Amino acid sequence: MEHPGAESPGGGSSSGGGSTSSTSSQEGEEPESPGGPGPEEEEDDEAAAAASPATYAMMEDCLLKKIEISVAEAEKRTGRNAMNMQETYTAYLVETRAVESQAEGQCSPPDSLWRRYSEFELLRNYLLVNYPHVIVPPLPEKRAEFVWHKLAADNMDPDFVERRRIGLENFLLRVASHPILCQEKIFNAFLTKEGGWKETVNETGFQLKADSRLKALNATFRVKNPDRRFTELKHYSDELQSVISHLLRVRARVADRLYGVYKVHGNYGRVFSEWSAIEKEMGDGLQSAGHHMDVYAASIDDILEEEEHYADQLKEYLFYAEALRAVCRKHELLQYELEMAAQDLTSKKQQCEELATGTVRTFSLKGMTSKLFGQETPEQREAKIKVLEEQIRDGEEQLKAKNLESRMNVYHSFLFKNAKLIQLKH
Repeated sequence: MEHPGAESPGGGSSSGGGSTSSTSSQEGEEPESPGGPGPEEEEDDEAAAAASPATYAMMEDCLLKKIEISVAEAEKRTGRNAMNMQETYTAYLVETRAVESQAEGQCSPPDSLWRRYSEFELLRNYLLVNYPHVIVPPLPEKRAEFVWHKLAADNMDPDFVERRRIGLENFLLRVASHPILCQEKIFNAFLTKEGGWKETVNETGFQLKADSRLKALNATFRVKNPDRRFTELKHYSDELQSVISHLLRVRARVADRLYGVYKVHGNYGRVFSEWSAIEKEMGDGLQSAGHHMDVYAASIDDILEEEEHYADQLKEYLFYAEALRAVCRKHELLQYELEMAAQDLTSKKQQCEELATGTVRTFSLKGMTSKLFGQETPEQREAKIKVLEEQIRDGEEQLKAKNLESRMNVYHSFLFKNAKLIQLKH
């Protein structure tokens, strides 16, 4: 069964990743600069292209092929929050039904449970932390943005709640159609386990793995060899976000002015209708003119309501641009950690070589101390060399692990890009 909501505005679920690098493990030899564009890019692309048929098979076997998912309705509720204060919120009914039962002609009732918007947020935050190379589908806005005066900014407004219900359903459909995200146990529990789900997510400790914004910002400015592909992606998402935000702001201002112009004609309609009551010869004409003015003034509501539908789609592109930026920021942080690990390994190898040969290549406080207070004994040097050798082995393992993580990120990124192209051709 086809689910139009499962496609992202830009052409379906996507994924992003990190860059590649290589390093030498020989002592005294400086590792190559990690992350810069090089032969590994072509290797990753070729590997992804070769694996695309297998990935296409994964996409065909995704969760959305097995169950139907819908957010059937929204309900306004009142309860108490964590601070024991009364609050009003909206709950959404999530329904799932096995596709096999439909094919066999069985009309079993769907499994259903209620979820709050905050639980959708918790699910997406979990996916963002645990799948940093994936462009996780965005959620609809929590509060109305880029509004004009007639459009209610209240998040309890029925029209806004309905638009958000559709957006939440699209979010679930897109996650369920993603070949990696759909296999996540937490996501499956979100669809089937109402009680205790939040506690299960919090017990995973995923918040501890979340990177701070300050750390990501620091990596952005200090990374030495950024991957050209991700730099271009980041510039593209920044420009897309800027253009769409400006377009939505302009559209809101135009809608305000247009609404005002049309409603002025409604005032004219009332004037003509009152005028027709005191005119004998022109009464019928004035009454007809007043009626047409009223119809013209009322027509703006349907026009702007249709525009609001397109504005919602533009907002989806806006939110996807932010999701793309999140992947790029994660890559920059990974690249920065990779460079720091390579730099630390090089420094330790140099220290080990200096202790072994008794020569100091660069000026250091330790070298000045040795000259002032005498050289270390052979036993002390031997002990320090052993410690450094152990640290070097640990550093090499850490660097290999980060290189592997980086290559896997790029692999997944281009793997699903090529698989998506195959799917579109079919």
